[in-house]
Amino acid sequence: MANFAKPSVPQFSVDVYQNEYLPVGGRDVDAVVTVTATGGGTSGATGVTAGGPAGVVIMVDCSGSMDYPPTKMEGARAATAAAIDTLRDGTSFAVVAGSHVAVPLYPGDGRLAVAGARTRAEAKEALGGLRADGGTAIGTWLRLADALLGGEDLVIRHAVLLTDGRNEHESPESLRAALDACAGRFTCDARGVGTDWEVKEVTGIASALLGSADIVADPAGLAADFTAMMENVMGKGVADVALRLWTPVGAEVVFVKQVAPAVAELTGRRADTGPRAGDYPTGSWGDESRDYHVRVRVRVPANAVGQEMLAARVSLIVPDPAGGDARPVSQGLIRAVWTHDVAMTTAINPQVAHYSGQAELADAIQAGLDARKSGDQDGATAKLGRAVQLAAASGNADTAKLLSKVVDVVDAAAGTVRLKAKVAEADEMTLETRSTKTVRVKR
Repeated sequence: MANFAKPSVPQFSVDVYQNEYLPVGGRDVDAVVTVTATGGGTSGATGVTAGGPAGVVIMVDCSGSMDYPPTKMEGARAATAAAIDTLRDGTSFAVVAGSHVAVPLYPGDGRLAVAGARTRAEAKEALGGLRADGGTAIGTWLRLADALLGGEDLVIRHAVLLTDGRNEHESPESLRAALDACAGRFTCDARGVGTDWEVKEVTGIASALLGSADIVADPAGLAADFTAMMENVMGKGVADVALRLWTPVGAEVVFVKQVAPAVAELTGRRADTGPRAGDYPTGSWGDESRDYHVRVRVRVPANAVGQEMLAARVSLIVPDPAGGDARPVSQGLIRAVWTHDVAMTTAINPQVAHYSGQAELADAIQAGLDARKSGDQDGATAKLGRAVQLAAASGNADTAKLLSKVVDVVDAAAGTVRLKAKVAEADEMTLETRSTKTVRVKR
């Protein structure tokens, strides 16, 4: 086996932003936790992360609809070839052809190939075997990806899924069971090509497997998108990082959600790890920073004024590259202090205010689009108008631009809009797919 020089383990830091002051009787403590990883990743490395090797499975939709138009399958082949070219030497990989069944296209022997000049050439030649035929059963694709990645001694396990249609050849329960079985075993980026797929299905896959979701309306854009995705995967330095929250007696976690670079609900994914402690999965990390909104509910002590308590302790739990137990590498504290000073208790922390607005923005877009689809014009106008207002106030220019393709903006600051009479399906799907993307707060 070849020996590869391993890059350094990323260094993590945790910063907590909050207004710790509560009025007498106040119970809810909000904080934004910023986690930053630096000095890791796989830049300049060959197929290895800080803890060991990386593996990638590319799942390509080969259902019959991929031939309508033929540019979809042509784009899928070109995109997969581009992704294969982006793999660093030593990375384990496979290509899966997905329809109502999952077929290991390359290397095809139930194992992963190791990226090098020969295997890249073989894999790209094998892409000629991608033929559009059959139905769509994504759960079978995911289970095959899990079997391939799980059969190797890997640290980073990642998959890329491309589909152009709805999951019509298995039940929603079967897909849900597959996602439950794969959650925590590998991460997965999901892409929808064209406009005949279901947004909530694709975003649900990515959310369950801690990956990204996006639309590529024009198949000609697939190669660039796949290249960028694979470059991001190659930059991951450590997997299975968890955000651990410990609360003292008299305090409980209300919710935990990622709020940057995109909104992602983590509350229901808690895994209890000991007395009053629980871990929330965050997936794989390279050199990057993410923000999390945490709310803790505390019991008000007797004679609370002037008293201070620790509401929660936040730690980053990172796998040991030497194979030992995962360990905390950085921590921050969330506090609660009770006071009669109205000026202190009513001051909203800028980070908390910003991300509360970004979460509301995502909810308003989803609710507005759902109302529009159901024919509720008034409800759609109200919700999308609120979304326009929030996007303008927070400086989320990308989302504001997407909204302007669905509504005519009369007054952004006031949230006054008119629904467009005609909206391109690709524009509506793009807005829905990217509704959870946020902008960072200006510190």
